[in-house]
Order: sequence, then C-alpha cells, then structure tokens
Amino acid sequence: MALGQRLELRQGQGLVITPQLQQAIKLLQLSNLELEAVIEAELERNPLLQRDDADPAADASETDAPVETGGDDMRELTLSDRDAGDANNQLDASDGDVYGEDAPSVREREPTADAGEGPVVDWSKAGKGGGGFDGDDEGLERSLTRDKSLREHLTDQALIAHFSTSDMAVAQILIDGVDEAGYLRVSLPEIAERLGCGLDLVEDVLQRCQGFEPTGVMARSVPECLKLQLIERNRFDPAMAALVEHLDLLARRDLGALRKICGVDDEDLAEMIAELKALNPRPGAAFDAEPSPAIVPDVFVRADASGGWRIDLNSDTLPRVLVDQTYHARVAHAARSDQEKTYLHECLNQANWLIRSLDQRARTILKVSSEIVRQQDAFFVYGVEYLRPLNLKTVAEAVGMHESTVSRVTTNKYIATPRGVFELKFFFTAAIASSDGTAAHSAEAVRHKIKSLIDGEKASGEILSDDRIVDILKEAGVDIARRTVAKYREALRIPSSVERKRQLR
Repeated sequence: MALGQRLELRQGQGLVITPQLQQAIKLLQLSNLELEAVIEAELERNPLLQRDDADPAADASETDAPVETGGDDMRELTLSDRDAGDANNQLDASDGDVYGEDAPSVREREPTADAGEGPVVDWSKAGKGGGGFDGDDEGLERSLTRDKSLREHLTDQALIAHFSTSDMAVAQILIDGVDEAGYLRVSLPEIAERLGCGLDLVEDVLQRCQGFEPTGVMARSVPECLKLQLIERNRFDPAMAALVEHLDLLARRDLGALRKICGVDDEDLAEMIAELKALNPRPGAAFDAEPSPAIVPDVFVRADASGGWRIDLNSDTLPRVLVDQTYHARVAHAARSDQEKTYLHECLNQANWLIRSLDQRARTILKVSSEIVRQQDAFFVYGVEYLRPLNLKTVAEAVGMHESTVSRVTTNKYIATPRGVFELKFFFTAAIASSDGTAAHSAEAVRHKIKSLIDGEKASGEILSDDRIVDILKEAGVDIARRTVAKYREALRIPSSVERKRQLR
C-alpha cells in the first residue's frame, strides 16, 4: 500500500459551545447567593458595568419594560416581577383534568383576597424601641450586645476558678477542644504531650472543669455527660450507674435485660428512665445558637382573587445592572491604539451579553415555575395528598425546553407558597402505579399516607406492620410493595413495628 499526502475538503455539522453560551448556562443553575457573587466579580472586572441602587419596587411600579435613565447615557436592566408577557402569569386553577377523579372540585373553593396587599403599618409607635437616640437610651446598647459563645462562657468560669498558670494553660486547651454540643473532642494524652506535662495534671484540671456550667459540659461521651448531671442531682446510685452504662439496651427497649442488670422492678425502672429523659445530652447546644439563615425564595405564589394563582419573581433577588454608555463613549473617544479599542469592545459585548443572560435566566425561572404551579395546583389547594407524579420531561415538553435546562432551573431555586417555602425539585416525584386503574400516585403523597397511618396508631392502639400498611394502601388504590413501604418508613425515620410495640408498652 502506497503512502502519500493529499488534501481533502469535508463538510460537517457540530455543536460549539461559545464562552457566552457557557456563561448563560452557568448563570441558569446558580442560586441567588451564588449569582450575587458572580455579579460582584463582573462589576470588579468590567469597568462598563455598574450596580443600580435604586428602589426596585419603585421602578417596578413605573414600567414593565427596560427603564431608560439619564436619557441615552445609561441603559438599565430591570427584571420587573410584573412583566407583561411572563411575569404576572394568571393561572386558571379550574383545569378539569389536573387533579384526577378523587380530588374535590376547585370551583367549590371560595375566592381569596389578593395576597399582594401588605399589612397596615402602625406609625404611632415610631421611634419607640427602634434603636434611636431620642427617648430610648438603651437602643444603642441593645444593638451592640450579643450572647456569649460556649467558649467565652467556659473561659469566664476558668478565670475565676483560681487556676495556677500551668493549670490555666491546660484548661484553655481543654476549652478549645469542646465542640458545639459541649463534648470534649481531644484526647488527654495528646494534650499532655503537647504541653509537656503529666497526664495526672490534665485529668485533674479536666475534673475541675467538668464542674462548670452547664452541667455535663466537657464530658467525653454521652454516659459521662449523663453521669455528671445525675451526680449534681444526687441520683447517681449503683442502679442508675448500671442503667447509664447500658444505654444500648435502653435504645433497643430491652427492658427485661435492664431490670436484671439494674436489680430493680418495673416501677423503679420506669422512674429511672423518666429521670434520664429529663437530662440534657447536649449541654452546649444552648450556646452559639445562631439562627439558621432564612431561605430567600426566587418566586412567590399567591392566591388570586379570581380563584387562580399569581406567580411573581422576587425582585429582591434579581440583580440590577447598568451599562454606562456615557463612560463608554468618553473612553472610546480617547482610545488610540487597536489594543485599547479591542479591549473596550470586548467589555461592552460582555456587559451586554451578561444583561441578556440575566434577563433570560429570570424569564426561564418564571416560565418553569408557572408550569410547575399549573401541574401541581391541587397540592396548593388541598395539600400533599394531592401531589401529582411529575418529571422533568413533562415540564420540558410543556415549556418547550430541554430537560437539562429544566433541571438547571430547578436546582437551588425556591418558591414561596401559601403552604410554605419549597425547593422547585420538591414537586418532581416518582409515580407509583394505581391498583384500580386510575391515575398514578405521587411518591411524596404515599409517604404522607404512610406517616398518617402510623401517627394514628396511638389513638387506635393497633401497631401496623409493613404488610398491613401495604394492604391498607392497596385498598385505597395504591399498588405498592412491602420493601417500598419499609424504604419510605426508614426515610421518615420511623422505627419498625416491633420497636413501636416496645415503645407503646
């Protein structure tokens, strides 16, 4: 076979993801906090971008189109939550085939007032307790105070415990090794080796530190934590010591073995267990109790006066970015070299593309959210029992997008509804077949039914096994296997029927 060189001309098609398209895809899947960080980075990098600090509510009430500020000098992207095309989607809640045959008719629902009306503000108390200086001498002090952390609380006690210099050094290392629950997470030999002291000294300092408040702090295990609290209550007798040392039997509700080990009868054992339940296994939890950051929803769903639902974007989470045309014109006029002109042109293109990407992101989120609300309208009206099976493909076909796009939109995005704040992915649940040939059931709705059945055991006095729950669900039209019931029960952290029987006894 002869080898040689030749030129060939071929024609083909391929998909090339440009940097701008990659940026748009990245922005689509970011949460509002992550998007804020990206915008800050772009503002620092691109001199043509500026942040608008105007009141978004005031701008949204003026116009729905992009706002022109300063004549032709500044072009602003205002993602108003009242867009004429998409932003105020009015969904008719009375679609006939959305719920299925078993759901009540939506037309029976009484129209509710528009939730958009805010509460009445009482200005008669203005200036009282608001942190001002006039008429409130303690406003500034209250604003500057905070609760002590567990480490600070223990350090303050160590300072008045009359420790020597060496003992104070050991106590400080011990305090630094306490976790948020109040347990000591460093080994004593490690501390002794680090400080070059004897192990007896470390143990002696630890014993004195375990007398600090809250009682049980700096324990090395749960039994030791409970022991310290029982000693303070003068209830740590041999029977209670045996119970604390065998908490694994108590967790399994093996009361017979506990009676033999502790040497007590049923009445005494019940009193001892009640005393253990009154103790605090996490003594440090009362400190460093910073409130969890509130979830900021991306979309609001409110009942409309016409009986449907109103879907609005949260304007507080929408970035408001400006392109400074005046600065661009001035810099472009002063640019001389081709490198300067190229850089300025790239900055302008990137700024315009970022604005278009942000606008498309907001419209896509609103479009997908509107379809989810339409599909799951019965959930908003009647509760989780009427949550429908839903997948990405159904929503993607309805809104004319790819499934991957819908998946990115619903990642780390939250929707505030009259029933609470949910992640958009919450509404995508697997389908469980029906035993009577009707519409399939949502997995989340089935989990709710299982939990409701088990919650009703105390009233009926009958403990339902997994097989019995399967029979009940099949009678209700849910075709489900026993292993699926067990999986859902374990996901709900509900013990087995054997454990529930022990707890009932």
